[in-house]
Amino acid sequence: MSLQVLILAVSAACCLGFGFVLQQNAAQKAPLSDFLSPRILLDLVKVPRWLGGIGLMVVGMALGAIALGQGELSLVEPLLATNLLFAMALSRRQTKQSLGRQGWLGLLLLAGGVTAFIVAGEPTGGTALTDPFRQWLIIGVMVGAALLLTGYAKRSRLGSGPVLLATAAGLLYGVQDALTRVTGERFSEGGLTEVLTGWQPYAVLALGVTGLVLVQSAFETASLRMSLPALTAAQPLAGIACGVGFLGDRLRTDVGALAWEAAGLAAIVAGIVLLGLHPAMPSGARVREPAHSLQPSV
Repeated sequence: MSLQVLILAVSAACCLGFGFVLQQNAAQKAPLSDFLSPRILLDLVKVPRWLGGIGLMVVGMALGAIALGQGELSLVEPLLATNLLFAMALSRRQTKQSLGRQGWLGLLLLAGGVTAFIVAGEPTGGTALTDPFRQWLIIGVMVGAALLLTGYAKRSRLGSGPVLLATAAGLLYGVQDALTRVTGERFSEGGLTEVLTGWQPYAVLALGVTGLVLVQSAFETASLRMSLPALTAAQPLAGIACGVGFLGDRLRTDVGALAWEAAGLAAIVAGIVLLGLHPAMPSGARVREPAHSLQPSV
């Protein structure tokens, strides 16, 4: 792993983590009539705090795309999962909560899990698979799962809905990361013409907008404790599946390495859950406001 990829991926995680907190601060005041509707973006675009969060997210996604262009998806995705650490740092500043035993344990599990997975797996790049069936099968499974989760979420808005929506968005963002890497490779090979004549950049845009609506709807109806951990856990798992499944990423497959890779992924998820449920993460009930009352705030 090059130092440049590490710096890019961690910087991307920092921007994403801060951006998610600012977005949720604003989205929790959006009218419930905007739930799972593109209108939520039209309402939130009037709020400076949300625009700041989106700006940070865009910068994070750009840095992540550069990291994906220089490193394997299976390497970059676990590093991007550390965005929760930065979200935690900003939330702690807002809530004035100390880390405590739970926070330190979650931090160690997340950081240790990322380290264990990368060291044991030794992700390396390879030639992308040319079998279109395998590629569409993996993408179809991810997108299909996201659609099912979204359907169930519509039936339970204020119950498990936010968790399901955040998980669905994480799956879409994982696929988006994979297609972003493919788009970058096409640009390197044939320039802008090669990019615009492929379907991948348009899919990246569609996945990004859809994921954004899902995330804001999750943020609108629940606190960061319920939504952000699911989003943060689902994205790297989906990205790694795409990287190994059809982008040609290779991981060590001997018994010892596989055991440590599985343990690393389990530790990442456990750390994310512990940090997401930490008292520093805002948990207050959102204030319901009529559709016309969402006002800009800083």
